[in-house]
Amino acid sequence: MATPHAPAGHERIETSNFLMIVLILLTVAVGGIVEIVPLYFQRSTTQAVPGLKPYDALQLAGRDVYIREGCYNCHSQMIRPLRAETLRYGHYSTAGEFVYDHPFQWGSKRTGPDLHRVGGKYSDEWHRIHLLNPRDLVPESNMPAYPWLATNNLVPADMAPKFRALRTLGVPYSDDEIAKAGEAVKGKTELDALIAYLQVMGTAVK
Repeated sequence: MATPHAPAGHERIETSNFLMIVLILLTVAVGGIVEIVPLYFQRSTTQAVPGLKPYDALQLAGRDVYIREGCYNCHSQMIRPLRAETLRYGHYSTAGEFVYDHPFQWGSKRTGPDLHRVGGKYSDEWHRIHLLNPRDLVPESNMPAYPWLATNNLVPADMAPKFRALRTLGVPYSDDEIAKAGEAVKGKTELDALIAYLQVMGTAVK
């Protein structure tokens, strides 16, 4: 009968659950650090592209509606640098366009078209009709309608705290902009806000 031998080398790693878990976690941690940390020091990922401005109050409220309603579940905001994509959607997306976005909306899920360059492509009225009932404009669309956005009014008191929170994250809002944020959305609906957000989307890069 052969005498059992103690595992050594790679066999020791494969036969020890604890050692395998520790080494996997260490590998993932080192790999993550190597990939992520350099991005904090690259100007292309930390500096705003020329012409990019922080969202105004109405646009920021619209972005919140966009996230709340789950629009990102069907529409990406990330045009890849491939000829087929740039021909269809426009200039590829760059990290410098998203430095004021918290959280940013990059992703790969596309049930509907990418929306990163949708700003200025259609009129406000087109967006209004499309959001209230997409099939009035695109009969084959499977996008849901959002009629409640036209009757839900924005809450002016919500805006200043949002501006202050974003300023702590590095968005350069002034005290004056924060003070006037609530007044800027007074009497506006969530539909107005969402359209304002869509119309500014991707317009910093021509």
